Amino acid sequence: MPPGGWEQPIPRPQGWHGLPLASWGSRVAATLIDWLILLVPAVVLTIIVVAIAAGSDTGAIVIGILGFLAYLVVLFIYAPVLMAREGRNNGQTWGKQALGIRVVRDNGQAMSFGWAALREIAVKGLAVWIASSIIPLIPWLLDSLWPLWDDENRALHDMICSTHVVRA
Repeated sequence: MPPGGWEQPIPRPQGWHGLPLASWGSRVAATLIDWLILLVPAVVLTIIVVAIAAGSDTGAIVIGILGFLAYLVVLFIYAPVLMAREGRNNGQTWGKQALGIRVVRDNGQAMSFGWAALREIAVKGLAVWIASSIIPLIPWLLDSLWPLWDDENRALHDMICSTHVVRA
């Protein structure tokens, strides 16, 4: 015991410490599965708009605009809603769930809708898209390929949002 008669607590690792990190390949595969899941509603919507367009131009335009707006909503909330689920699926989209990986916050707290939206929409989506509009393709490639040479398999968006992708 240290002088003074009190015992110092042992620091316990939080968040991702000690968890096996997800490989780059599993991250890419999970992303591809998520893209395929989001592609199905786009194809269905396109078929509906084309079918309506065959009968009426005005109806097709209105349905097309409303459908596109609905698809954007789904696109933007897909990952944050799924990643904010409680319990064992927290931090997982359906693609990540299928591959047995999850996103964890470095501080050990569960992924909330707000944190997932920050990571998926603000950083991975908007920030990388804006940067890619200035320097075409390079920011997206850097973010996607960064885990290949990072010691902790982290992409740039993981570093910005203080997250790691681990095996579930």
